[in-house]
Amino acid sequence: MVHRLKWHKRGLAEDKLLEFFISTLLEMKASLILQDLELDYLCVTGLPEHWRLVPGVPPDDVAIFGEEHGAKMHELKRSVLETGDKGELEISLGPDTVYQFKMHSFTTLDGNVYVATVILDRSEDLRREKLLRALLREVSHRSKNLLAIIQSIAAQTARYSGTLDAFLGKFRGRLYSLSQSQDLITDSSWRGAYFMELARGQIDKYLAENSDLIVVSGDDPLMSPNASLHLGLALHELVVNAVSHGGVNGGPARISLSCHRTMLAGQPALTVRWVEQRSNAPSTETDTFAASFGSTVLERVVPASVNGTATYEFTESEIRYELTFPIEIAD
Repeated sequence: MVHRLKWHKRGLAEDKLLEFFISTLLEMKASLILQDLELDYLCVTGLPEHWRLVPGVPPDDVAIFGEEHGAKMHELKRSVLETGDKGELEISLGPDTVYQFKMHSFTTLDGNVYVATVILDRSEDLRREKLLRALLREVSHRSKNLLAIIQSIAAQTARYSGTLDAFLGKFRGRLYSLSQSQDLITDSSWRGAYFMELARGQIDKYLAENSDLIVVSGDDPLMSPNASLHLGLALHELVVNAVSHGGVNGGPARISLSCHRTMLAGQPALTVRWVEQRSNAPSTETDTFAASFGSTVLERVVPASVNGTATYEFTESEIRYELTFPIEIAD
């Protein structure tokens, strides 16, 4: 088989383009080996640094690539010459270093037969594939966790809902809370969410035009995906309670939400504190909430999920919620 260029400028010999072809291969980080019908080396260019030519010794596959790989290469090239098929071989030099050898034979216009071997560094492709597989495993893991959270929310919301309409209203709100937190996590490439963004996302859903009724202050740490999801759910319950029958309902709200770095059992931690001044007398609805799934989320589900502790207190003058959890969970 004769291989020729598809097109080149008239009067320009093909051998004049040799330097261009070789420089292009090198730019692509490809190496080229050219051998004759007897597999004697005619040219080697761009050989990867893992292999060296021995000064004073005529190059061959075994001398350059070692007994094991060189013998396989030599056998494969013989097969390429006999069958005319192309040959491929991969050589791994470590967990993250892989080279691909592509071999083919060709016949020139004067009838000479040659074998060309192109060596390509596939290490970066391998690293990308490993990263992609790791990301897919992480997505699968987080998706399963999220589905488990949703399943729990659905079951517990149904348990504390007297009617289908009540269930749907509460369940949709909690799903929205999770989706808001998940959006922040995804935007950060799965690193987590910052406290201030998380808080504002939950507050603005119900107080878009009066978000200043809740004063947010303190530190703004990047919290882990797990902490972000569960803290977002806790803030959702607090905001909904305030809007429905708490500080916002019945008069100007006086609510403060803060986050501060602290210590828990000798380890760096975060403390999130909600203080809601009550503008009216304690109501039956408020007492009902204290015994509802919202209270369960705040006092049990969230602190257990972030390996922390929580207190939730109702008095005649205020509602206080405080959550403290290790910073290792958050960062």
